[in-house]
Amino acid sequence: MAQPGDPTFGWTEEAVAEPGLEGESGPLIGADAQGPREVAVDAPGASRTYTYEVPARLSGIADGEAVLVEFGRSRQALGVVLGPARGETPSNAKPILARVRADGPLLPRLTLDFARWISEEYLAPPAATLRSMLPPGMLERLELVAEWSGPEAGFGATPADREEAAIVDRLGGGPRPVRDLEGADGRAAALRRLRSMASRGVVRLEWTLTAASAGPRFERWLLLTDEGRGVAPGSGDAAPRGATSGSGARLGPRQRALLADLASAEAEAEAAGGAGLAGAEAAHRHGSGTATGLIRRGLVVAEVRERPRRPLARRPAGRRGTRPAGSELTPPQAAALATILRAARARDATPLLLEGITGSGKTAVYADAIAETIATGRTALVLVPEIALAMPLVDRLRADLDAEIALLHSGLGEGERADEWRRIRAGEVHVVVGTRTALTAPLADIGLIVVDEEHDAAYKSDRTPRLQARDAALALARLAGAAVVLGSATPSVETVGRVRDGRYRHALLPDRPAGAPPRVEVVDLRAELAAGNGGLLSGALSIALASLPPGERAILVINRRGTASVVVCRDCGNVQRCPECERTLVYHQAGVTLRCHHCGTASPLASRCPICRSPRIRYLGGGTQRVEEEVKAAFPGLRVGRLDRDVAEHKGAVERVLDAFAEGRLDVLVGTSLVAKGLDIPEVTLVGVVSADIALNLPDERAAERTYQLLMQAVGRAGRGDIPGLAIIQTYQPDHPAIQAVAAGDAAAFYDAELEVRRRFGSPPFGRLVKLTVGLPDHLAAEHEASAMADRLRASAAVLAVATGPGGGVTVLGPAPAYIARRAGRWRWNVVLRGDRPLDLLDPPPGAPWSIDVDPDSLL
Repeated sequence: MAQPGDPTFGWTEEAVAEPGLEGESGPLIGADAQGPREVAVDAPGASRTYTYEVPARLSGIADGEAVLVEFGRSRQALGVVLGPARGETPSNAKPILARVRADGPLLPRLTLDFARWISEEYLAPPAATLRSMLPPGMLERLELVAEWSGPEAGFGATPADREEAAIVDRLGGGPRPVRDLEGADGRAAALRRLRSMASRGVVRLEWTLTAASAGPRFERWLLLTDEGRGVAPGSGDAAPRGATSGSGARLGPRQRALLADLASAEAEAEAAGGAGLAGAEAAHRHGSGTATGLIRRGLVVAEVRERPRRPLARRPAGRRGTRPAGSELTPPQAAALATILRAARARDATPLLLEGITGSGKTAVYADAIAETIATGRTALVLVPEIALAMPLVDRLRADLDAEIALLHSGLGEGERADEWRRIRAGEVHVVVGTRTALTAPLADIGLIVVDEEHDAAYKSDRTPRLQARDAALALARLAGAAVVLGSATPSVETVGRVRDGRYRHALLPDRPAGAPPRVEVVDLRAELAAGNGGLLSGALSIALASLPPGERAILVINRRGTASVVVCRDCGNVQRCPECERTLVYHQAGVTLRCHHCGTASPLASRCPICRSPRIRYLGGGTQRVEEEVKAAFPGLRVGRLDRDVAEHKGAVERVLDAFAEGRLDVLVGTSLVAKGLDIPEVTLVGVVSADIALNLPDERAAERTYQLLMQAVGRAGRGDIPGLAIIQTYQPDHPAIQAVAAGDAAAFYDAELEVRRRFGSPPFGRLVKLTVGLPDHLAAEHEASAMADRLRASAAVLAVATGPGGGVTVLGPAPAYIARRAGRWRWNVVLRGDRPLDLLDPPPGAPWSIDVDPDSLL
C-alpha cells in the first residue's frame, strides 16, 4: 500500500495528517462518548490489531471507515476501524490522525466481525484479511484532495490573493487532487497555501481512497429538455424539414435525427424512468459534434451516469439445468426444506448436512430455501467450489427465482468484480453466488448460507488468509444468525463424523426424482494390458463410445491435464523435471512445451536427453489432451470437447464449452475433475473414468477419500434423464476399498473405515491439524531451522500437557521434507501439530520465513 509521502501521492516534501489543521490531534473524546477503537493497520510488521484514541474533531467515526494513523516511529499508514477496542486501552495509545474519505464505511458490521474471526482463527494479519475482502486495488492509492467550500461557506472564506483565486477557479468544476494544483512556486509552497486556505474555510482538504484500477465506470447520457421535447418529433415520426429551435435557429438533419432518437428512447423508457441515450451511441449514430450544438441551444442536456459492469447482463436465464416448471418437491426434499426454514426462523446456525445421491434434487431444495429467505427480507449466500460450477447454478436460480443475483469469483475482470462488490455493499442484491471469494462479500444481513459440494478440496485457500471456506462459512452463519446447509453426494469424512456425533443435523435424499442411479462397471487395466491393449481406452469403454446413440452424450474424466504425464529417455531412463521444484514436467502439445503443474514453470521441449544426449525421448501416460486426441482419432463421427484448467484460464471458455455440451453441439466432453461435479444434463448416459488410480496412492491420509469422492461424483453425471446410464471405471487396483465402495454403492462401509483410521491418529474430526512450513535457499539451513522450531514447539507442548491434563495435549510431528521439497528456489520442510488445541502453541505465531496452514487440506 502506498503511504503519505510516497510518489503515489505526488507530495514528497511534507505529508500532513489532518489537512488544514497543521497535524494537531486535538482533545480526545471521553470514554463515555465514542471511546478508543480497534484498528487494522495496513503496514509492514502489523501482524495484529492496534488500539487508537479518537480525537474530538473526529467524533462520529464509523466502524469500517478508513483512517490515517501513526504506526511505529512517526510513520503514517492507512488503517480500517474494526470497532470498539477490546480489553484495557494501553496508556500510550496514539490518536487517529485523520478520516479517509471512501464513500462511507468500507465494510458492514457483520463483515468486520467476520474479518476479526478469520484473522484470529487462521493466524492471518488483520489488514491482509481485509484486503482479501475488498476489490483489487482498493487500498492501493491514497490521494490528498482539495474541494472548494462554496459561496455558502460564509464571511471570511474568500481567496486572499490572486494565487488563491486561481485555485478556487480550478476547483469550480469539482474536487481535484492536490498534486494537480501545484503552482510555479513548487509543491511545498502550494501545500502551505492550501493548508492556509483550509484553516480559513475556503477549501476542504481530505485524504481520499481512489481505486487503482477497479473504480466505477461512467459514461455521458443525453436527455431532452422541455424545450427540446417541444421541437422533437414524436416517437417513430420524422422531424419536419426546416424545424427550428426556440431561438429560431434552423436545425440540421443530423440534429433532427438525434432529437427523434432521444424522443423515441424517452418514450420506451418512460415506465422505467431511464430515459436518455448513451453519448457514445449518439456520437456513433449522428456524429460527435451533433449533441454539442443541441446542448448549446438548450434542447438537450448531458449528465454523467455510472455504467455498471454486470457479468450476467447478456446471459439469458435458464439456459441449462432448470427444474421443470411447477414440479413438486418429493417428501424427503420437503422435509429437508422444513428443517432449513425452522433454523432460519430461529436464527439457528447449527449446520445441516443435505446428503443426496447425485441427481437427487439438492438444488431444488436450495432454490426454495433461498426464495423463503428473500421473502423475509434477508439475503442468501451460495458457495460453489469451482468457477465452472457457478454458472450452471446461477442459471438454475435465475430461472427459479425472481431475485437480483450477484456473481463473485476470481475469473471475473477486476472491474466486473468491483462493480458486483459495490452492488452487494449497497444492498441491491438478494443472492450472492460464487467460489470462496464470495464468502467475504459485504452482505449486511445474511439469512441463509449454502455450501454446495461441501467436501471439495477447492474450498481450502492456499493464499493468506489460508481459510477453509466451508468451516469459515459456519462461523459466518453463527455471527449472522443464519441457517447453514452443507450439500454433497459425497460428504467429507469430517462432516460425516460430526453428524454421527450429533454436532450437525442430517437430511437424506435417497432417490432421484427423475432417472435412476447408473450401472457401474469396473475394468481391470492389468487384464487389458495382458490382452495387448496399451491405449487409454479399454475395450469396454471403446465399445460404449462406438455405440453411443444419436442425441446421447458421454463424459470422460481423467484427473490429469496435458498430453503426457512423463517425458522419459528410453536409453538412460532420465525423467525431465522442473528446475525449480524438482517435480515431473508434463508435456503440452498446445504450445509444444513442458510445464510444471505445481509452480507453473514452462520449459522448451528437449530433442535430446539432457543427461546422456540420446534422441530417444518417449512420452508416457496420458492427460486430457491425449484422451481428446485418441477419442477423435478412434471415433471421427463424434464431436469432442475438452475442459480442464488450461482451457479455463481463458475468460468465458468454461461457459462456452459447457453451453456447447449442454445444447448438443458436442457429443463427448473430456476433462479433469471439473466435469465430474455439478453438471445436470439428462442426455448424458455414459461416463468413463479413464484412470481411477492417479491420486489413490499419494502419501496423504485423504487420498482414499478424494478418490472415492471423485469417482462417485463422476458416476453420478450419468442417467439423470429417462434413459438408464452406464459408468465405466478403469483401474489397476479394482480391489481397493474406495473403488469397491463406489462399485457397490456402499458409502457407510467406506466412511466407517475412514473414521476409524482418523480416530486412531487424532485427525479431524477427532482433533485439529496445523502445518508449519519453512522455505530457505540453503538446504541445510532449512533443515536446521525446522529442527529448531520442532524442538521449541515440543517444549511448549510439554508445558501445555501439564496445564491441561490428559487428553488436552498436542503432538509435534517432524520435521520432514515437504512432498514438493524445492519450490521457487527454496528448500521446504514441514512441522505438523496434531491435537485438540494446537493453536495454543502458536501465540504469538512465528513470522518469516515460516508460513502457517491451519486445518490444512493435505500434509504433503
